[in-house]
Amino acid sequence: MTTDRMALLELIEKRADGDLVRELLAYAAERLMAAEVEGLCGAGHGERSQTRTNQRNGYRERPWDTRAGRIELKVPKLRKGSYFPAFLEPRRTAERALAAVIQEAYVHGVSTRAVDDLVQAMGMTGISKSEVSRICQEIDGRVNAFLDRPIEGEWPYLWIDATYVQVREQGRIVSTAVIIATGVNTDGRREVLGMSTGPSEAEPFWTDFLRSLADRGLRGVKLVVADDHKGLRAAASKVLHATQQRCRVHWMRNLLGRVPAGQRAMVAALLRTIFAQDTAEAAHEQWRKVADSLRERFAKVAELMDGAEHDVLAHRAFAREHWPQLASTNPLERLNGEIKRRTNVVGIFPNPQAVTRLVGAILLEQNDEWAVARRYMTLETMRPSADTELVSLPALVG
Repeated sequence: MTTDRMALLELIEKRADGDLVRELLAYAAERLMAAEVEGLCGAGHGERSQTRTNQRNGYRERPWDTRAGRIELKVPKLRKGSYFPAFLEPRRTAERALAAVIQEAYVHGVSTRAVDDLVQAMGMTGISKSEVSRICQEIDGRVNAFLDRPIEGEWPYLWIDATYVQVREQGRIVSTAVIIATGVNTDGRREVLGMSTGPSEAEPFWTDFLRSLADRGLRGVKLVVADDHKGLRAAASKVLHATQQRCRVHWMRNLLGRVPAGQRAMVAALLRTIFAQDTAEAAHEQWRKVADSLRERFAKVAELMDGAEHDVLAHRAFAREHWPQLASTNPLERLNGEIKRRTNVVGIFPNPQAVTRLVGAILLEQNDEWAVARRYMTLETMRPSADTELVSLPALVG
């Protein structure tokens, strides 16, 4: 142990430039491999021992791409069996998808200077098109299997939200919507149900997306929580026969944008009194009172409230315990934030398939995390809501 420590200190004192991190990583990797091989062999290197079960048989060169650059490792070989370092196991799906997208952009010559710098920092220079193709095919297989999997059971609640990315299509750079759908089933479990890319306002796109979910088995949807997309409103009614809950957060933001800056705090306080009510009936009554109180000074605000009452308060027809989650698309905000963080690294995607590859990989990982987490909604509160008939709020058509 003392010898190892002295060697490490000597390495640190010897170098102080950019190569130091790579050399430290290489040193640590060699020590990890030596320890693992010693465990497999039952004895240290050159040690004579009756407990020895295997012997080393030279080394093989193995490049290791890290965030600090490429490191050339010498991986020990064994006479019997094989050895592969645990720390060189394939990276997480989303990490590998991000690397694949960056590599593809780099190979096709469509990357920005920032992506070029990132490629250099990740040690990916000189990668071949065949290697990029191999990595992409492996990731695409997993992502497509996840996005096309059958949807089983009933899903009373469906959240849909969109984020936007830049994609190169036929020599132009266009803004493309990435639509994500998540749902909660009658057991209170949350899952990512699907994603697609396209124009977010077009009704045919929404219809095709929702029909693809229905074809995979989506059923039992009572409420669709989303922003105010005109195409989605018509498609949700046509395909799912479901009521739409307009995202309360986006609606309030839109409404307050029509109020003078000095009066926004007052109007926001009035609006919050609506959502503080304990019953659906009280919320609707308070809504109308607030609209009437604002009508004289803010006619446009009152007009917006008159047209949005049932859309924004649709969640009140369901179990009270679910109101915080059903009132807006906030349950998707953290997921969208992670998607934006990863997609911002790429900048401009080389094609729509690259978007599906990276975002799909992120969704796959998120779904795995939700699968082992506790229920999003308790089983006791889900059972009544699964049988609720929305007689007071029929499906709305935009």
